[in-house]
Amino acid sequence: MYVHVPYVSRGRAWPPGSTALLTSLRAALLCLALLLTGCGGGSGEGAGVGADETSRAGPGVRPPRAGHPFDYQLGGPYDLPAGVSTVVRDRTAAPAPGAYSICYVNAFQAQPDAVGWWREHHPDLLLRDAAHALVVDEEWDEPLLDVRTADRRARLAGIVGGWIDGCADRGFDAVEADNLDSYLRSDGLIRRGQAIAFARRLAARAHRAGLALGQKNAAEMTRSRDRIGFDFAVAEECARYDECDAYARAYDDVVLVVEYRKEDFVRACRQWGKRLSVLLRDRDLEPAGRPGHVVARCHA
Repeated sequence: MYVHVPYVSRGRAWPPGSTALLTSLRAALLCLALLLTGCGGGSGEGAGVGADETSRAGPGVRPPRAGHPFDYQLGGPYDLPAGVSTVVRDRTAAPAPGAYSICYVNAFQAQPDAVGWWREHHPDLLLRDAAHALVVDEEWDEPLLDVRTADRRARLAGIVGGWIDGCADRGFDAVEADNLDSYLRSDGLIRRGQAIAFARRLAARAHRAGLALGQKNAAEMTRSRDRIGFDFAVAEECARYDECDAYARAYDDVVLVVEYRKEDFVRACRQWGKRLSVLLRDRDLEPAGRPGHVVARCHA
């Protein structure tokens, strides 16, 4: 949930025209390999995925490789350091040529600079309390999305799913779906099961697009991996909060660990550096060459 750069688009994030045909063709091809998940035409959530149904990853979906060096570039893309083969970038950026590229999507909360768009086009999809005030993640000034009903989850999956399809169209290999744990900041309005139900829709959408889906944080959700359909994990500060073991067990060490304090990074390297991909970054995730940019890897 760190550093959200402004999205380029203010209207529909991925307009139907230019990508709809490519998406339909991709879906038709994937249907041949994913018969067990169900496929069909249509838009939004997509036919073949019923209310809050999940899908298993097909043969074209591959997670990142365990233990490989990675970089976390949400603050802006830059050339990959030598030896780095995996990178996470915002969905508005291009994937890194020749690298395993993960597309960041804010799936459960609204970007601060996109709140006006949500208010204008989908005001009922923003979570509101009994006084009809927006429920906001105060740390990042991000209103929560309302995933409490199957209808809202379907509509939200149509929007976020369009972003996921856009990641696939641009050549990414996977998606990092941020703010899975936003239900913990919902003042009790969103239940854990409702967050899981929405995550299952996103997994189905990502897998149909040929992308792996990463669980972002929410260590308490690791036991729901199979129920949801996540393929790997991105864990911020798991050494600091003694959560790395939960991710490692759930994801067979296919875990990207980002620490923001040197002492936590040292601890992560000592305990997990031979198994997990561990990275030290500055909290603002500044691009290389900018003041404040910090990056280190175990055994470097």
